[in-house]
Amino acid sequence: MLKQIRPAIIMIVATTVLTGLAYPFAMTGVSQALFPHQANGSLVEKDGKVIGSSLIGQNFTSDGYFHGRPSATTAADPNDPTKSVAAPYNAANSGASNLGPTNSSLITRIKGDAATLQAQNPNMPVPMDLVTTSGSGLDPDISPDAAYFQIPRVAKARNMDQAKLKSIVDASIESRELGVLGEPLVNVLALNQALDASMKQ
Repeated sequence: MLKQIRPAIIMIVATTVLTGLAYPFAMTGVSQALFPHQANGSLVEKDGKVIGSSLIGQNFTSDGYFHGRPSATTAADPNDPTKSVAAPYNAANSGASNLGPTNSSLITRIKGDAATLQAQNPNMPVPMDLVTTSGSGLDPDISPDAAYFQIPRVAKARNMDQAKLKSIVDASIESRELGVLGEPLVNVLALNQALDASMKQ
């Protein structure tokens, strides 16, 4: 019996060492050596302090900043752990609302958001990504159209020339990967950093 069990035990130990220890350590070492910034979370620093990650959106609410996509992430209610409360861009609880397109609360929320945005800029159609959430709820990017749409509000809040603000948005647009993959996008945190930097010039 021991003769039959020994190979099984050896295989379990060998597989555990290879796939549970050697492979993860090797991949961690390679990623730290070749891509340290990405391997450590693509963190963004300002004045020596980490202010976010280029991979996770933030809940900018001030009129003087560009806003990202809505986020449907939640967190436990501090007053009642059996319930949840809205916690935009909660990386510990990534996920969508799971509400279907005919759900009345989703329709009401989108109509309300669209009306608010339309009042801010009645001359342009509201971009879809400013009223819909992403599957993760953590999307750090918006479309160039969504950034352009917000220029009048940000310019008014900062008493800034819209043409200058447009040039900052233009410089912040990231093109398709390899020229063909994905869509052009704007990282909201990077755009707001560029906006703050331009005010100091």
